[in-house]
Amino acid sequence: MTKVEFMFRGLIAPVFTPFNQDNLQSLNLKIIPQYAKYLSDKGVNGVLVGGTSGEGTSLSLIERKQISEEWAKAVKITGQHLMIQIGGAPLPDVLELARHAESLNVDSLLCLPELYFKPSDAEDLSNYLKIVSSAAPKTPLLYYHIPMFTNVNIHMGNFLQSIGDKVPTFCGIKFTSSNLDECAQAQKADNGRFAVFLGNDQLISAACSMGIDSFIVTTLNIFPEHSLEILESWRNNDCKNANQIQEELSTIVQLISKHGNWVETMKFAMNFVSPLNLENARPPLKQLSPEIKKSMELFLQDLERI
Repeated sequence: MTKVEFMFRGLIAPVFTPFNQDNLQSLNLKIIPQYAKYLSDKGVNGVLVGGTSGEGTSLSLIERKQISEEWAKAVKITGQHLMIQIGGAPLPDVLELARHAESLNVDSLLCLPELYFKPSDAEDLSNYLKIVSSAAPKTPLLYYHIPMFTNVNIHMGNFLQSIGDKVPTFCGIKFTSSNLDECAQAQKADNGRFAVFLGNDQLISAACSMGIDSFIVTTLNIFPEHSLEILESWRNNDCKNANQIQEELSTIVQLISKHGNWVETMKFAMNFVSPLNLENARPPLKQLSPEIKKSMELFLQDLERI
């Protein structure tokens, strides 16, 4: 197996899954080209499909393939980096999703750990990723570290220091945690060999101050200007402006997410502020009550006036 290269750094939007307004909440595949163009026009040049915000684990195997296919078509026009999250399913399905994604020539894969027979240490995790890698030997593979959902608490600095060449396609991680010390250790592991994408909207500026330069954050769908300006400010050594914009973004995140589950509330905000209608989240997530929707609408209207 030949070692693959992964050069992408910067911002990736974890896209929401668009549904139709029907009893089954079937996939709305027709809107994806418009979604891709909307993000591209806003300056977002990477997308993650099937992540937490995209409700990947709430989709069937067939649906996950269908939505990957449509995004693969869309990014051929926009030129965006396409990352597909293939984990969170029985291993045979994960391997099938890996093979399928590679057949679409996607740019990279992201994979959750096994969610039932969880890896207990770095060696277990490396062995799992090696199996996944074998199904897509030409595509860069990243690990999805999100312990708040998976309860897999393997230290990412130690993991990246130890994995070496055990998984030839392995290129980095998505680090969704507020533990910036651990994230910084991951960034520096093995002489900074691996890509580290932070998945925390409220810590972008703080992470930049520690040398972290890549992010996969939900608000890139809704308020991409904030993240783009934070990164640009740090490139210009304007940490004061970066921190000010971060404070604004963090306040917005807190005021949206206080109304319920992260995906439920963020998807509602996306529907309100953008020209896209992606519909509600799918069960087991809930629909927001009319009272909560009204409260969020008033807040988002005030934001648009600023």
